[in-house]
Amino acid sequence: MAVTGGRPRLVVLRALGLGDLFTAVPALRALARAFPDHERLLAAPGPLAPLVPAELARLVATGELEPLGAELHRPEVAVNLHGRGPQSHRLLLAVRPGRALWFAHPEVRPSRGAPRWRPEEYEPGRWCRMLAEQGVPASATELDLEPPSGPPAAEVSGATVIHPGAASAARRWPPERFAAVARHEVARGRPVVITGGPEEVDRAHVVARGAGLDARVVLAGRTGLVDLARVVAGAGRLVCGDTGVAHLATAYGTPSLVLFGPVPPAEWGPPPARRRHRALWAGAPGYRGDPHGTRPDAALLHLTPERVIAALEELPDRDAPARAAPAAA
Repeated sequence: MAVTGGRPRLVVLRALGLGDLFTAVPALRALARAFPDHERLLAAPGPLAPLVPAELARLVATGELEPLGAELHRPEVAVNLHGRGPQSHRLLLAVRPGRALWFAHPEVRPSRGAPRWRPEEYEPGRWCRMLAEQGVPASATELDLEPPSGPPAAEVSGATVIHPGAASAARRWPPERFAAVARHEVARGRPVVITGGPEEVDRAHVVARGAGLDARVVLAGRTGLVDLARVVAGAGRLVCGDTGVAHLATAYGTPSLVLFGPVPPAEWGPPPARRRHRALWAGAPGYRGDPHGTRPDAALLHLTPERVIAALEELPDRDAPARAAPAAA
């Protein structure tokens, strides 16, 4: 097995997006404790590297389901936090690990006897259970991270961040509804900024115009991932859909209101025990839409601006305890 500077190597595969990285933090933290003397390498998209704390792992840029580079070959331990296989399992087998931690898949013989995949499981808990069942204790509650060093822009401090975009149309609440929320926040004396990626600039400006706000409050397209992380970390609160930026708020302790549609928050939402974060969902029990759909999901559209505004009014301030108080005996 490969050894770097006298240290054995551990390789973790999670070549996915921002939210996927942050929901894997408890598992990464558990691996750091279990393998403190290993060089820990995380195979993930390169732009995420500045958000990965050095004490957890060093990121090696990797595309989704692409062959792993030579630097990742022959590790003592390989961990599949990417999926249940078989494609991701075969990527790890190709680097010839001494040992693999993964879910069982019938098409991959070496994985037989590993933990079984459970559909609709809470995402951070899924990977912690997989590790725990293979001898690596892990807790899904360990989601907190320190934000990147450096302050956000002055206008962000204490502001309500509205992030109207998401990867698929199914998870995008209509911009005119976000505008109604922005108008309410301004009326309450709270400054508003609107964030998004380069492909979400137009949508962000629709929200700003609908709320009667100056275009200068639109930060969409003007922030990279590190700057976006600083914005969320310095904000007073965040309102967004089911998308990666929601997990930044959870990690950095920023109060957040997350709007769900096709997928229930029990799978990808903020931890329910944390009072600073709240998920809204109008789906009936057992409902599941298409998270990759080309139009806003019906359950998402059932969330009215009035309901979102009412939930915002109940959201604790930034300095409120992050976790709920224990229930009385």
